[in-house]
Amino acid sequence: MNVAQLLVSCLENEGVRYVFGLPGEENLEFLHAIKKSGRMELVVTRDERGASFMAAAWGRLTGRPGVCVSTLGPGAINMLLGVADAFLDFSPLVAITAQKNLSETFKEAHQYVDVFSIYKPVTKWGASIGGKNVPEIVRKAFRVAQTEKPGPTHLELPEDVASADAGSQEPMQPVPIRYPEPPEDAVKTALGMIEEAKNPVVIAGGGVIRAGASRELLKFMRKFMIPLATTFMAMGAVPSDEELFISTVGLQQKDYISCGLEKADLIITVGYDPVEFSPRYWRKEGAGRKAVIHISATPAETDAAYQSFELVGDIRRTLSKLVRAKMAKTGKAPKEPSFFVRLKELERKGMPLSLSGWPVKPLRLVSEMRGVLGKKDVLVSDVGAHKAWIARFYEAMSPGTVLISNGLASMGFAIPSAIAAKILCPERKVIAAVGDGGFLMSMSELETASRLSLSFTVVIWNDGGYGLIGWKERARFGEEFFTEFGNPDFVKLAESFNARGYRVEKESELGPILRDALKTRGISVIDCPVDYGENLKLSGMMGDIICPT
Repeated sequence: MNVAQLLVSCLENEGVRYVFGLPGEENLEFLHAIKKSGRMELVVTRDERGASFMAAAWGRLTGRPGVCVSTLGPGAINMLLGVADAFLDFSPLVAITAQKNLSETFKEAHQYVDVFSIYKPVTKWGASIGGKNVPEIVRKAFRVAQTEKPGPTHLELPEDVASADAGSQEPMQPVPIRYPEPPEDAVKTALGMIEEAKNPVVIAGGGVIRAGASRELLKFMRKFMIPLATTFMAMGAVPSDEELFISTVGLQQKDYISCGLEKADLIITVGYDPVEFSPRYWRKEGAGRKAVIHISATPAETDAAYQSFELVGDIRRTLSKLVRAKMAKTGKAPKEPSFFVRLKELERKGMPLSLSGWPVKPLRLVSEMRGVLGKKDVLVSDVGAHKAWIARFYEAMSPGTVLISNGLASMGFAIPSAIAAKILCPERKVIAAVGDGGFLMSMSELETASRLSLSFTVVIWNDGGYGLIGWKERARFGEEFFTEFGNPDFVKLAESFNARGYRVEKESELGPILRDALKTRGISVIDCPVDYGENLKLSGMMGDIICPT
């Protein structure tokens, strides 16, 4: 067994079923070992960025590291985008890059750059495989990637090392990761803070979904009668039709959710990552130094706006301990959440946004996509103006049913992520919502999806420009500049990828086209003109909001 074969054996031992990536001269030994494996498959992508986005989505949906592979130099650098996206979205991922022979890495050489150093700032840990201790290196890469807060790790495999004899090394068995519980006195203190608060509110972050703690969070909310908002990354952690669910947070403009956060005298964050929604937006000066309870598997981030009382440990068990402590204590009635329930009603009724008109209104697009997807189906949002509309108004009902790139906010994220979602959950419907800009950044992966005989729908929100930047330009300068571009014929382009193309030519066609597309075997691409004139209307309404008393 050579080192490449041993590496593949270690990956199999970690439960890896798919590796996403491209072949290259320097990774041939590794890819040949995958070919000889009876338990793994290489998903050949058209772009290394697509491979890393797929691996990141796989990690996010399963909680187990997705694996992507590239050759050296340009391939490794191109794969960096999805790795960085996984770093800021806390998605477990293992990136494997090839490298020149060790005899060439200390001097000028064709295609040689120090990839290992380039990857360091956006990975939790990395190692260059030297032939010895391969099982330990692989086991550590997976363990570090999966440990809270999860993220990417990096393994570099020089070409000559890959073909070297591995000796008698054998894979190490994975060991489950277990987190401690917070001490009883900390739970008691937190319970006292909750019971003394008059207007507490919960902000749930992506850590809730990573911990599989949605059920415990619901029990906690209902027992204490505390309302909740989620970040974009936690959409679906609590069903949108839950009475105590208010809305999502993440937009910087003032809205009715901001009113609730201003009125709250205690904010309980659960699985919250500050990269999702900076605390400076909800703990501003002049709004009072609100008490904060931080419930997470890791200590709180050091931030002047986020000084908190910490309950560090397993999120599920922490929430359960608080519920048990509440049940054992008599004399304190549940909270009265009527103010926050009223905010929820104002949020839904107090923004008279247009549902009808041509081009199609963003809210209509969100509503139609919600109407054709079931509670367990998956919506993947690329980055652009449409992301703000989806994050704010799409009603997520289950964990892992909305995927959004939020930390790094990478355009080109949606189509590769939809591929990973469909490979993992072939029985579920999947929609990738993309702008016309983001679509052209990742459309090559339509060939990958077609080759794999996958079936999902891509909805292009077509406005002929970079709509999100245009929104910000108009809000700041009163005019739009450097954002317009031309587009190809998206229907013909889809057909050239062996996909079915649709063009929405009037508002009434949208719903029937969506339903037909999702029933179609294979890939469907819908070109839908969208009216982003609604963007300024939305932000203007938010700026004019007066908080109820």
